[in-house]
Amino acid sequence: MLKKLLRAIKCKEPAMLAAGSQAPEIELPDANGGRVNLAKVLESGPVLAAFYKVSCPVCQFTLPFVERIHKAYGNDKITILGISQDDASDTREFAKEYGLTFPSLIDAEDYPVSNAYGLTNVPTVFLIQQDGTIAASFTGFDKQGLEGVSASFAEHLGKPTAPVFKPGETVPDHKPG
Repeated sequence: MLKKLLRAIKCKEPAMLAAGSQAPEIELPDANGGRVNLAKVLESGPVLAAFYKVSCPVCQFTLPFVERIHKAYGNDKITILGISQDDASDTREFAKEYGLTFPSLIDAEDYPVSNAYGLTNVPTVFLIQQDGTIAASFTGFDKQGLEGVSASFAEHLGKPTAPVFKPGETVPDHKPG
């Protein structure tokens, strides 16, 4: 029905990249003045790319859970990258406020990388396999999606799956971005 409606009003369908797509190149500065290249990072292993905006309440809710995944698996064989749609100063403040230790890259003002990935909302998360193929993607807070990322990283590393959510923690299944 949506496709038919979009054709009727001559709009393009949303083009967020889905599982099976090739991940576009990422070459961006990080919030601390360095530069990160996705192809180079993928040489070590899979990458979780989490796009966000510091003023987004769902991003503020989601990114600390991404940090838990980073603490459980982030090493030389797994990389977690935040991709901020804000300037370096605001991104550093956000990371400090929410306890984020994974690197955050800065998408330029016109969001070329966000656009290449077809983002319509944040947060949007992509799990990128070592060969550059997107294994999974989701928008907003997605409890099952984050648990799937944790299981995928555990399998890649040959480790037990680390829980993303603490016992007794009340967490919704989904929050739209």
